[in-house]
Amino acid sequence: MGPQSISTILVSRLLQGILVVFVVISVVFLVSRLARNPVEYLTTDETTEEEKELLKEQLGLTGPIGIQYVKFLWDAVQLDLGNSFISARPALSEVSSRASKTLQLGASALIFSLVLGVPLGIIAALYRATPTDWVARFLAVLGQAIPNFWLGLILIFFFAVQLDLMPTGGSGGVEHLVLPTITLGLLASAISMRLTRSGMIDVMGTDFVRTARAKGLRESTVIWRHALRHALLPVATILGIQVGYMIAGTVIVEQVFAWPGIGRLMLHTILVGDFPVMIAGILVISTSIVVANILVDLSYPIIDPRIRAGAR
Repeated sequence: MGPQSISTILVSRLLQGILVVFVVISVVFLVSRLARNPVEYLTTDETTEEEKELLKEQLGLTGPIGIQYVKFLWDAVQLDLGNSFISARPALSEVSSRASKTLQLGASALIFSLVLGVPLGIIAALYRATPTDWVARFLAVLGQAIPNFWLGLILIFFFAVQLDLMPTGGSGGVEHLVLPTITLGLLASAISMRLTRSGMIDVMGTDFVRTARAKGLRESTVIWRHALRHALLPVATILGIQVGYMIAGTVIVEQVFAWPGIGRLMLHTILVGDFPVMIAGILVISTSIVVANILVDLSYPIIDPRIRAGAR
C-alpha cells in the first residue's frame, strides 16, 4: 500500500469517525434535554425566578430546542462543554484529569489479553483435538462466561483479603494494576484465543504453508513468519471492538476496584446528574473508540501487505 492509498483510507476513516461522534453527541443532547431539568436540583425553594432564568441561560436551556442544539454543537466543536455542577471546574478538565488512569488500565488490559490469548490460540491450533486444545477452549469459554464485576470481587476476596498479596483497590504502584487488568482483560483474551485458534487452523491447511514446508523451512519459521501473520487478521479486526468493550467495561471495573478513572467518574456523574461532565466523558470515550478503530484499519497492511486500501 503506497502513501496515497494510506492517506485515502485515513481520510475516509476520519470522515466516518467524525460522523459517528456527531451522531453520539446529538443523541446525548437529546437525552440530556429529555432527562430531569438540572435547574430543579441546582436551586432551592428560596431561589427567585430571576435567578432560575439566569441559571437556565448559563446552562443553555433557553430558547427553541433547535437554537439550543446549534449552540450545543458549536460549544462542542470548541471543546467548551460548560462547568461541572459539583466542582465548578470545566467539564472537559474534570474528564481529562482522569484520562491517564483509564488509558493506563485499558492499555494494560489490552496487552494482557493479547499476551495471554494469542499464544493460547496458537498452541490450541497446533495441538488440535488434544487435551491441550480442550483445556484452552474451556478456559476461553470460562473467560467469556464470567461477568467482570463478579470476577473482580472474587479476585479481591482471594488475592487481597484471604492471601493479602494485592491491594483491594485504589491506584498507586504496579500491584494496584494487576487485579483490575485481569478483570478487564480476561474476556478480550478469550476472544483473541478463539479467533487465533480458528485462524491458525484455517491457515495451516493452505497451499502457501504446504509450499513453505516443502521448501524445507523449519516449522517455527513456517508458523511465526508465514502462518501467524495471516491468522492475526481476524484478531486485528476485532481489536477495535475489544477496545470499545474495555472502555465501556471500565465503568464497572473502576468502581469495583476504586480506580480513579473516567469510568468511575462517569458513574458518579450519572448518579448526581452532573450533565456537563457526563457529556464530556461520553465525547472523550466515543472519540477514543473511533481513534482505536482507525488505528486498527491502518494496521491491516502492516500485518498483510497484500491488502489494498480499496479492498476494505
